[in-house]
Amino acid sequence: MKSLKYSFIKIAVLLIISLCSCNIAISQEENMRESRATWIWYPGDFEIWLSNKMQVRRTEREAVFPPLWRYYSPFPLVTFQTEVDLPEADEVSIYSEGSFQLLIDGKQIYGQPKSFTIEAGKHTISLKVYNQEFLPSIYIQGKYINSDESWIVTNEDKLWIDEKGNAQQSGTPWKPVGSWKFDSPVEKPSDFKLETEPWNAKTIEPIGDGELVDFGKETFGYIKIHGIEGEGRLALYYGESREEALDSAKCETLDYINFNGSHSSEYTHDESKAFRYVQVQADPSIKYDSISMLYEYLPLDYRGEFNSSDELLNEIWDVSAYTMHLTSREFFIDGIKRDRWIWSGDAYQSYLMNYYLFFDNNSVERTLLALRGKEPVTAHINTIMDYSLYWFVGIYDYYLYTGDTSFIEQFYPRMKSLMEFVLGRRNKSGFLEPLEGDWVFIDWADCLPKTGEVSFEQMLLARSLEAMARSAEIAGENNDQKRYKSLAEEMQKKLFDVFWDEKNQVMKHQRVNGEMQNIVTRYANMFGIFFNYFNEEQKQSVKEKVLLNDDILQITTPYMRFYELEALCAIGEQEYVLDEIRDYWGGMLDLGATSFWEKYDPSDEGEQHLSMYGRPYGKSLCHAWGASPIYLFGKYYLGVKPTAPGYAQYEIRPNLGGLDWIEGKVPTPSGEIEIFASKKEIRVTGVEGKGKLIFKSKSKPKSSETIKSLGNDEYEMIINPGKKYKISYKAI
Repeated sequence: MKSLKYSFIKIAVLLIISLCSCNIAISQEENMRESRATWIWYPGDFEIWLSNKMQVRRTEREAVFPPLWRYYSPFPLVTFQTEVDLPEADEVSIYSEGSFQLLIDGKQIYGQPKSFTIEAGKHTISLKVYNQEFLPSIYIQGKYINSDESWIVTNEDKLWIDEKGNAQQSGTPWKPVGSWKFDSPVEKPSDFKLETEPWNAKTIEPIGDGELVDFGKETFGYIKIHGIEGEGRLALYYGESREEALDSAKCETLDYINFNGSHSSEYTHDESKAFRYVQVQADPSIKYDSISMLYEYLPLDYRGEFNSSDELLNEIWDVSAYTMHLTSREFFIDGIKRDRWIWSGDAYQSYLMNYYLFFDNNSVERTLLALRGKEPVTAHINTIMDYSLYWFVGIYDYYLYTGDTSFIEQFYPRMKSLMEFVLGRRNKSGFLEPLEGDWVFIDWADCLPKTGEVSFEQMLLARSLEAMARSAEIAGENNDQKRYKSLAEEMQKKLFDVFWDEKNQVMKHQRVNGEMQNIVTRYANMFGIFFNYFNEEQKQSVKEKVLLNDDILQITTPYMRFYELEALCAIGEQEYVLDEIRDYWGGMLDLGATSFWEKYDPSDEGEQHLSMYGRPYGKSLCHAWGASPIYLFGKYYLGVKPTAPGYAQYEIRPNLGGLDWIEGKVPTPSGEIEIFASKKEIRVTGVEGKGKLIFKSKSKPKSSETIKSLGNDEYEMIINPGKKYKISYKAI
């Protein structure tokens, strides 16, 4: 009996072991099956290739107008590799953008096979892909083997960049591959296009022998001509304004289309343009029935919302959101007519607005990579000193809002080499000042001094070094982290030692050849507020002596109005800021704007509102930086901001700014925070993360939840994920 008992036990143990082994094998197979194939490439190369393709589409009166800075190119030859452990044989299909060499376990498979069979067991699969015209990329699809983010890639370059930004010799640097959303073998990266949808004209007006077609608002897309017959030329004169479209001699963009009689009755022009109006003039030998368009756009969800008791502010938010969407294309661009380029300063503001409207991580990453380019660094981004610095700050903000560390971990070497280039251009005093080839932009402003050492540039450098220190920590580069942290602290101290006017308690603008200039501007002073570089006493002094002082050089671009109004909001001037928004953005609406402009000067009259750069229609009437109310309303009125990366912790500080009520949604990685606030009630719905609702009340607030008093009529409530909260209070 004892022997029989042990036999049963032995059988049971063997069964358990067998079942466990089977479960492990099934689990391994399920894990391998979870992988779904997608097109992969060398990281950052798709973004560079696509940006090159997009930015040369800018034309002025049929002449190509390419960007003014260096072009980078994808690596024409790259090697992809993966290691697998197959439970059984796998039949694998190969799709490639480019000719390739296939190696399995180091042995070449000859020809350009469309598929291959690989036996069970451990294997190393490599594909060396060449494509000089497009982007070297692959799509590998099998039962177990699929091209995905687990693959690695190299360009076979044996050079790497050391901690001083110098090139050194090393082994082959393997990197995680790049990918996006190309999840079908027929959706090749080189075929990427934005979405389109048909739009009809709102009105049509006879103009001489032709007509003026009005689509009702600023838009972007392809003109369609219906029922076209005959031979001859048809001219299209585009305009963001009626005046521009009617001025066939000076409008910024136009198309001349020649028909030879062999065309179909419906014609879609192959170049997309920005316009509201189109003047159409055809030869007498050409006849057509009607004009429409295909609106071109990047599909994005409007996750952010804002509504209030003020209809003008609601309209301003709506037009801002539309402006933001028009300029959110393959990348965040500046303007849809001019320039259709990726400018780092414009893009930095788009990142911030995106976090309160779309929360589209991919658009931020694509734009950052396109701007950065590749090694070696030979000039500032867009050739502009401040635009290199905005790039660093944009990466840290991306980490704060999304919590994503992978981007920094993968592209930290590119951050470092750019920062070392920047640091290498400091003068003997340790400050940045323009060298040959450097453009100090700051803002479009008449009589703004930009030579020598400008405090605004040093403040951006201090912030960029802080961003580098945090990024080095994320990337596991501890020595870099210590160095950049020390440099940031040193730069901030020197900034105050040199530029801070102790007597007047303001930041001076400029030092030239060691001599401080008696000039005060708004730029460094307002950035010092929301960078939190000033103490409370300094903030109040700057507010009164600079921001609210009409004698200080005025700002007329939405670009810097963005920061000026943010600084005022950061020190509690929400009611004043709403008046400024009503006046400034409302002023554009009063003039018929359907998207917000590159520049608005209330003192201009008539067609002065359309001119810029010495050209009658040179001003962009749809410019990304004009959409800043999205950010201001979300962060400083609905009052939502992350206080730890990825909204692991966040604050909600609603501020009515004199309104009767506000409501809206702010997107986060895990959903939307919902807020309603009136003078008597606050309602909040939280998301994943630890939230804090902070508000002021004249009397003790009431709620079914615990409310903590912070003193000075301020209160705090903890907000838990997915829970709805209601507070009765009396607004101050």
